[in-house]
Amino acid sequence: MKYNLLIADPLSEDGIQPLKDASEINIVMNKDWSTEKLLENIGNFDALIVRSQTQVTRELLERATNLRIIGRAGVGVDNIDIGAATERGIIVVNAPNGNTNSAAEHTMAMLMALSRKIPQAYLALKNHQWNRKKYIGVELKDKTLGIIGLGRIGAEVAYRARGQRMNVIAFDPFLTKEKAEKMGIGYGTLDDVLQSSDFITVHTPLLKETKHLLNKQAFQKVKQGVQIINCARGGIIDEDALYEAILSKKVAGAALDVFEEEPFLNHKLLELPEVIATPHLGASTVEAQENVAIDVSEDILRYFQGGTVRNPVNMPSLDSELLLKVEPYFHVSEKLGEFLIYLTDEVVEEISITYSGDLIRHELSPLSRRVMKGILKRHLGTHVNEVNALYLAEKRGIHIHENKTNTKKGFSNLIKVEMKTKTHIRSVAGTVLTGLGPRIVRVDHYRVDFTPEGHIIVIHHTDQPGVIGKMGSLLAKHEVNIATMQVDRSNIGGDAIMMLTVDKHVNDEVLQELLSLNEIHSVRAIDL
Repeated sequence: MKYNLLIADPLSEDGIQPLKDASEINIVMNKDWSTEKLLENIGNFDALIVRSQTQVTRELLERATNLRIIGRAGVGVDNIDIGAATERGIIVVNAPNGNTNSAAEHTMAMLMALSRKIPQAYLALKNHQWNRKKYIGVELKDKTLGIIGLGRIGAEVAYRARGQRMNVIAFDPFLTKEKAEKMGIGYGTLDDVLQSSDFITVHTPLLKETKHLLNKQAFQKVKQGVQIINCARGGIIDEDALYEAILSKKVAGAALDVFEEEPFLNHKLLELPEVIATPHLGASTVEAQENVAIDVSEDILRYFQGGTVRNPVNMPSLDSELLLKVEPYFHVSEKLGEFLIYLTDEVVEEISITYSGDLIRHELSPLSRRVMKGILKRHLGTHVNEVNALYLAEKRGIHIHENKTNTKKGFSNLIKVEMKTKTHIRSVAGTVLTGLGPRIVRVDHYRVDFTPEGHIIVIHHTDQPGVIGKMGSLLAKHEVNIATMQVDRSNIGGDAIMMLTVDKHVNDEVLQELLSLNEIHSVRAIDL
């Protein structure tokens, strides 16, 4: 059988060679179709490959009556409506590893150019200025490189920096001291990295928690004369704060490849002689472009030859009978993981998922994947999904245990998720109640009953008269309205828990004020 494949954006010719060699694939190259022409013709194709230019919208997918798989030759899938593709049973694959080496090399190139002021010296020479004293740099040997985010690219940068005889210290939510020791690098908190590094490079995804991670407050913590590199994502660094930090000489220089808004042409940062910049070239090598095309081509070929794709972005369709039984628990499974991870700032070592009740008669891996997706997406964002969650957890050294028990524990079905870190064990349990939907019914050993949605405050406190009143008054002062409240205690006058759902996000200032109350031991704000 012949399958029609549309390549909608320019790709490496060598990269698509596996598809050219496949007798079952008929390739159509489209480099200049208008949106209208694409909409008219997409119904003729079984597969589609794009880069970042072509927008794969819901409208396009609704007309793609024969489309079965989409390949994104690169990492980001912002130009693809993943939800619409999943609804129509279309698998989306990407190429998350193809540009790792290219991005790591570009980071090192920027690091060296920054340390030796190469671009500035070159521009001076082009302008017929010979001034050796003005462009005295610093050596990398024995300097400390702080790496924020130790995924694939961050780890490659660490490896290369050690080759330059640099000291490396890294912060990553999934990095343990043991793993750092095996890599021969230092392990630290974010503050440790900020305070001890001569150079800092960021390699995190852009999430709510990492947006402006390097901001005015962060620059106040860094070493005098630190130098900053960003070849990851625009928005991780607050560009205005960086500008002020360079003007004040707190930061000696910066090398930037990515920016909050691109193209980046008129920002005041580019006027500073301490700043060097490139126009988002991290993945712009012949090899990287070839590698991402090869990865996507091979995945599409595997799919049509009956194999298993290696880099799926969304979840393939489930058997209809299984879907009927477990789908009602998809949402609560993910929310249990999402809620639980916010109860700790430590590195997760083990996750145990225990299913009880009627659920144990069915295949439960779809639920376990969603639990892990909820746990991981706090730090990995949209990169994690139902298909790759277990793989990503394994790569980060998280051990997962799945258990089943006949004991119903008062519910027809119950899912309990237990998280183990170096110093403690936390747990949460939930179910789906008829007429009420998903509910969280236990937090650690405390009994609660609330919907895992919206803005939630978790307060551990001592069971004493007046605590609730003090807490309510403080929140009222900050115009935080309480929607619901759950309270449970271990014994009279002992430890207790208070679960509040409120009408808006609660900032750190409010949380610190709550924590200043003598009866309150810990406070967490969770946005689900």
